[in-house]
Amino acid sequence: GSEMCIRDSIIMEQVSNLLFWISSGLLVPVIVGLLFFFAKSIIMLGSFVNQYIQRTKQDKQLRLRMAALDASTIRNFSEELNDEPDNLFNNTARSILSVSSTATANRILSEYEITADAELGKYKVLVKFGPILGLMGTLIPMGPALAGLSTGDISSMAYNMQVAFATTVLGLFSGAVGFILLQVKQRWFTSDLVYLDFLSELQKERAFTVQTKLTTTKAVNE
Repeated sequence: GSEMCIRDSIIMEQVSNLLFWISSGLLVPVIVGLLFFFAKSIIMLGSFVNQYIQRTKQDKQLRLRMAALDASTIRNFSEELNDEPDNLFNNTARSILSVSSTATANRILSEYEITADAELGKYKVLVKFGPILGLMGTLIPMGPALAGLSTGDISSMAYNMQVAFATTVLGLFSGAVGFILLQVKQRWFTSDLVYLDFLSELQKERAFTVQTKLTTTKAVNE
């Protein structure tokens, strides 16, 4: 019985050492990943500020233009779009207004949703992996820190705790930036999709009106 206990103790010690070695080996990749996500969040935040300024100006104009738009004026709106800068909304709107097929318009709208979802995926990665890596970066140094505390090595414990807290902050910052940008971007894409659906319906009305006029003219001539 005592031999089995000793053998089990040795096995558990070996397993514990293996787990400790693996977790310690993950610390450097985790820190590199955190630095990558932190840099990415800063870049995204800077790009977002520029987009937000432009979007604030354009939203007011677009809202007024959409409120005054109907099937009779959509042709003029289509011509005005050609002078607008290239972006996902303007390009999709141009494509919708250049086709008369309902099926093609639906395909264009579906492609817009896929592109928007791919764009949102960048922010979802920050929201999920930032805190995950931050938590890993917190837990991994805790083992050496506790070991240093047990042996009275205060400097080693302080260093590992410093690493743990720093990785937590980086992970939470990346996740917070990703979450805020994700919420705003989702609202933008939803608003744009409403406008694109509206344009698609107006294009259908215009095509139906044109077809009705042609049919009426043909009947009168006959």
